[in-house]
Amino acid sequence: MINGGHVIIYSRDAEADRAFFRDVLEYPHVDAGGGWLIFKLPPTEVAVHPTEGPETQELYLMCDDVDATVTNLAAKGVEFTQPVTDARWGRLTRFRLPGGGEVGLYEPRHERATDL
Repeated sequence: MINGGHVIIYSRDAEADRAFFRDVLEYPHVDAGGGWLIFKLPPTEVAVHPTEGPETQELYLMCDDVDATVTNLAAKGVEFTQPVTDARWGRLTRFRLPGGGEVGLYEPRHERATDL
């Protein structure tokens, strides 16, 4: 039976992004060899959204209080690329990884599948 998932983030500066997940987000990790860090994610959900455009994937990290999380990460030098906005399903923003990519951050208003 399937017992997990593996998210891949492609980066123009993988070493800097790995350091970000290790040092700023403080995610537990293992070294798969040669400094290739694999991070433990918090409980995770997957959603399938319709699109008329290209099929893509996005990573959103969830939190209980987006304002407090933004304040905490900004104090660590994290650059946010959009203000916190309200949607029917939650409050969200995005931040930049050191390698140039972006990750979403949101505070869900819906029941979390991770609570099932």
